[in-house]
Amino acid sequence: MEVRRASTDAEIAGCFAVMAGLRPDLQEAGFVARVRELAETGYMLAYGLDDARVVVVAGFRMGDSLARGPFLYVDDLVTAPDVRSRGHGAAMLAWLREFARSRGCGRLHLDSGLQRVDAHRFYEREGMRRSAFHFFEPLHPVDTQA
Repeated sequence: MEVRRASTDAEIAGCFAVMAGLRPDLQEAGFVARVRELAETGYMLAYGLDDARVVVVAGFRMGDSLARGPFLYVDDLVTAPDVRSRGHGAAMLAWLREFARSRGCGRLHLDSGLQRVDAHRFYEREGMRRSAFHFFEPLHPVDTQA
């Protein structure tokens, strides 16, 4: 499998079908524009090809913090359902690790929904470990018209 960074609109659009498996609320019509918008804040998209077909996709960004130092954060990682357990996800993780190392990162981080038990088993098989709980609170935008 060959992993590439998506840089053209056609490459980004080619990732939609696989990404929608993880993010079903995404709309194909606005996908390229949304990825371009996120890229302005450091988001990158990589994809893995098997026989010229996109089979795995990862959205990620570089970060730095007092707690973590330089790190790569994986926002999205998904393999097409019909080719799971064939090494594509592991190959993408290996590519992400090398990308991070080559840019001075000492860690790779990701969050995974509590319901994604199969994904958790995969991450642990790949040498990742659980290290935190992630908490969130929905916030409503402030009305600036008042």
